[in-house]
Amino acid sequence: MRTCHRLVLALGVLGLITSRAEAQRRRYLIEVSAGPAYMTFDDATNLHSAFGGAARVGLWLPLNLSVEGEALLTSPRTTVNGFNWTARLFSGSLLGNIPVGRASSVFLRAGYGTSQYDSDRCDSGISFVDIGPCGSTPVVIGGVGFRAAISPTIMIRAEGGINHSTAKSLTNFGGAVGVSLMLGSKAATDLDHDGVYDKNDRCGNTPRGVVVDVRGCPTDTDRDGVPDGLDRCPATVTGTVVDAAGCPRDSDKDGVADGLDRCPNTPAGAGVDASGCPVDSDKDGVFDGLDRCLDTPVGATVDQLGCPGDEDNDGVPDGIDRCPRTPIGQSVNAFGCPPSVGVPPARGQATSEGAPPAGVTVLRGVDFAPGSARLDPRSYPVLDSLAGVLIATPGLSVEIGGHTDNTGNAASNRTISRLRAEAVRNYLIAHKVPFTRLVAKGYGSSQPLTSDTSAAGRSANRRVEVRPLPPPSGQ
Repeated sequence: MRTCHRLVLALGVLGLITSRAEAQRRRYLIEVSAGPAYMTFDDATNLHSAFGGAARVGLWLPLNLSVEGEALLTSPRTTVNGFNWTARLFSGSLLGNIPVGRASSVFLRAGYGTSQYDSDRCDSGISFVDIGPCGSTPVVIGGVGFRAAISPTIMIRAEGGINHSTAKSLTNFGGAVGVSLMLGSKAATDLDHDGVYDKNDRCGNTPRGVVVDVRGCPTDTDRDGVPDGLDRCPATVTGTVVDAAGCPRDSDKDGVADGLDRCPNTPAGAGVDASGCPVDSDKDGVFDGLDRCLDTPVGATVDQLGCPGDEDNDGVPDGIDRCPRTPIGQSVNAFGCPPSVGVPPARGQATSEGAPPAGVTVLRGVDFAPGSARLDPRSYPVLDSLAGVLIATPGLSVEIGGHTDNTGNAASNRTISRLRAEAVRNYLIAHKVPFTRLVAKGYGSSQPLTSDTSAAGRSANRRVEVRPLPPPSGQ
């Protein structure tokens, strides 16, 4: 028994080794197999284990199934007096074949057949004599085995199985080795060389080098339209436009790939945000990366490099300077005007009746929601310009004065004017002007610029003013 097991193992190993070198995947039709067999018998039969021979003919079906008929013959001796007996097994089976490698396979089998026992001790109609079984009995069979290819059409076959008779309650075990000839077989083709044979390949024209799935169709892990295997950038972000190699394109070379870039024509060198659009931190019209003066005050006029000009060299940038041609050496306030002159309105702003005292600037364009201290968003550009001037003039402290017309109660007017002045102060503080340089006061209707007898006069008196404060004593 041990010698048989060793022979089966050796043949199997030999077949697996040689199959890698010589075998190829084929479409099988008919299998003819023969070889030695070994059978052990149920103790109730009083028969010794014995060698014999087995022969099989099979027909291969789709889905790696096959049907085959088997005939097995052994001549065991009885355990009593050593009489010779003949045992035959005839069966039909369905095999499920599981490919291993290119041509080898493992299989499971199940079927039905008949076992026949005979000797010169058996008489007709007798199923058992004292020394052994007689006649035939139906059996159910099952087994497992493998085929190892040594050439495209020749295989070493080995298997083990069991047959059981419910009629006589006999269970026998056996094994067989042999050679299978695969007749009428044809080589399976793989015209596109993708490792999936044509009969199973649903994408028969796959380019060389492409990774495919079990159906033979290209995979594209990053869904960029370039199949895995050809894709040199296999982790491209979804939505990115790629080149023929599967790598992201960046037409404007801003570091944000085409397809994700919302501003695909960014000038070279400009700094961009995550969406690929240029950033202009100081809002001077010159993009970061190209802007050499990144802290330009809002409203200042800049050159192509993003730096502000100062035509009269008074320290107040052009665009913010309300008096752009001040004589050299002239002392000016935060708006570029001599204190004695005050501040002309910004370009495009209409003047109102009356004028503020010298050195006092009316913040024209700073408005509030009616009856409240909530800033109108249209006021923000004026306050941004004021914040830029104050930041650029560290030694300047100012008073922010709120004023109303004479409509309504005097105490209510003082309260609302103070709240509006504080709203302006809070906005400047939020835009990085030190709070120690800002004082907010409400004057109500006590300091009109003009009479309140007309709508224009009342509008002029509703205002916010900025007044420079003298430096602390000792400075």
